[in-house]
Order: sequence, then C-alpha cells, then structure tokens
Amino acid sequence: MDYGLTFLPAEWHEQSAVQLTWPHSGTDWRPTLEAVTRCYLDLAKAICMREQLIIVTPEPAHIRLLLQDTLSVKHMNRISFCKIPTNDTWARDHGFITLLTPDGPHLLDFRFNGWGEKFIADLDNQICRRMVEQNILCGHYEDHLDFVLEGGSIESDGCGTILTTSQCLLAPHRNQPLSQTQIEERLLTALHAKRILWLDHGYLAGDDTDSHIDTLARFCPNDTITYVQCLDPSDEHYAELHLMEAQLQMFRTIEDKPFRLIPLPMAKACHDEDGTRLPATYANFLIINGAVLMPTYGDPANDSRAEAQLRKAFPHHDIIGIDCCPLITQHGSLHCCTMQFPVGTL
Repeated sequence: MDYGLTFLPAEWHEQSAVQLTWPHSGTDWRPTLEAVTRCYLDLAKAICMREQLIIVTPEPAHIRLLLQDTLSVKHMNRISFCKIPTNDTWARDHGFITLLTPDGPHLLDFRFNGWGEKFIADLDNQICRRMVEQNILCGHYEDHLDFVLEGGSIESDGCGTILTTSQCLLAPHRNQPLSQTQIEERLLTALHAKRILWLDHGYLAGDDTDSHIDTLARFCPNDTITYVQCLDPSDEHYAELHLMEAQLQMFRTIEDKPFRLIPLPMAKACHDEDGTRLPATYANFLIINGAVLMPTYGDPANDSRAEAQLRKAFPHHDIIGIDCCPLITQHGSLHCCTMQFPVGTL
C-alpha cells in the first residue's frame, strides 16, 4: 500500500465543495428553526464566496428562495441542491469521507447510526448513496456500511496520521465486539493511514457524540494541533482537559518531534432552558479555501481570544466568525454540520 499516493487529505487541502444538510421543520430544529436557518444562511454565504456548496434538503425549492434573498447570482450559481429526505443536519457524521488516489477520489460510505444508536438515523444513513444516484459527485464509491464511523471522530494531517479518541471509537453500540486493535487495523486499511494517535482524555458536557475529536483537538498545517484548554480548576472540564493536554504534549510527529500546540480558550458556560450545559467549543471550526470559519458564542472576550489563537495556526487564512449559539442548542457546532470534499470531487 503506497500511503503517499492514496491518502486521506487534511482539511486544509484544496477543496471542491462543502456539504450542508439543511434543517427543516421535520427535525429537532423545529422550535428554533428561524434562528438556526439564519446560522445556515451565514454559513452558505461564507462558503459560496470561496468555493462550491452542496445543499442536501427535502425541500430545495424553498431553500433556493431563502438563499436568493441573501446571495448574489454569482454565488447562487455555486450551489448544487440534492433533494433527499433527512432525519437531521449533521453532515460531518453522515457525509462521505473522501480519499484521494491516483485514479481519482474514492468516496467512503461508512455506517452512521445516530452516535451509537442514540437517535434515529435511517434516512441520514442513506444520504451518501442518494447523492451518488443524483450524480452530484465524481469518484469511486466504496461501501463500508458494515463499520460505524463518523467524520467528526477522526482528524487527518494529510501525511498518514489519524487523530481520534478512544471514548468515541470504543463506545457502546459502535463496532462491538471489535477490540481497539481490530478497530485500528480496520481504520488503517480503509483510510490508507500509517498510524493512529488515540486521545484517552477529554470531554465536553452536553456532548452526544462520546467525545468526537473535532470538539477537542484539531490538526492544523505544519505539525500543529489546536486544542481546548481549561484553566479554571472549578470548571467540570478541568481535570479531563488537563489530562488531554498532557497527552498531547507527549504525542510526536511522524519525524518523532513534538507537535506545535496552540491552546484555544474554554468557551463560556452556555446552558439550555433546563439548565443543562451545552457543548460550546472553539475547536469546532471549519477550514475552507482561504478561510477558517470559526464558531462564536456571544462572548466577545473569548471569541476574540479564540480568533487570535487560530490566526497563529492559519496566518494566511481569513478567520471568519459565525454565530453558533443556535447550533449548540442541539449539541453540535459549526464543523459538525459541514463536510468538505477535496479538489476533484465535483
């Protein structure tokens, strides 16, 4: 297996498009549909300014009208609509994971089961196949539906290293009775990777995903990892995130050098109407062509700190804040509701 020719690209690799699976009244978004729609319109505008956008929705005519009030004709021409029934909106976890190979992109379709059978996902688990049927994408379809894997649970540096969490990949109702060793072997083969770095610590209150890596720590260019840091000993996250930070400090690059670590601030505590803490995290950013879309949470001080830290990791990208307060009410954020496709996929 030649890892240099077939690989899972890093998110900052040149992209063809980003997928959004649009919220609608038949989802859990119904009570806050107006607010979350504004967030999706902001996302669509930021993406269309830089690349193509694929929108999966059961009601494309309605969404097209909404977007026409927000976007120019030029940017509207960058949107492809897929009319597909959906359960929810988390494209990161039901979307394709795309490899680049000498014979073009390979579109890997893993099974999505609602984060360990917590939520109904029968329609979302069919989205990838329906997109292929509609000829939206270019690439060789690979059926991996016998294995549960969510895009938010893995990070790639584009050079053969995968970063993940043991809490998620070993969680109940994912791939039991497979052992960690068997899961690792499966991932290395499917993703054409050289190695996997397993984070054993780190969590966010209110998280439904069993600690997806994209809520905690992210690969960035030049052997850099940004991660959530908690400095308040009274915060419920302090102990776990301190242990996570220590483990990140022990990780080494493929050349056996320490990673450059850039801490991101712990977002202020956000709660729902019942007082439950919501999983606000600045690690849930999206890298697109020439920009990083960063979640903001109505906290100017921490939002500014997070932006300054991300500028260190991405000095040549625009950093664009998107208000994600509506997204965290359903326990996800900006990266969770998007999926990028590398160049050559459209």
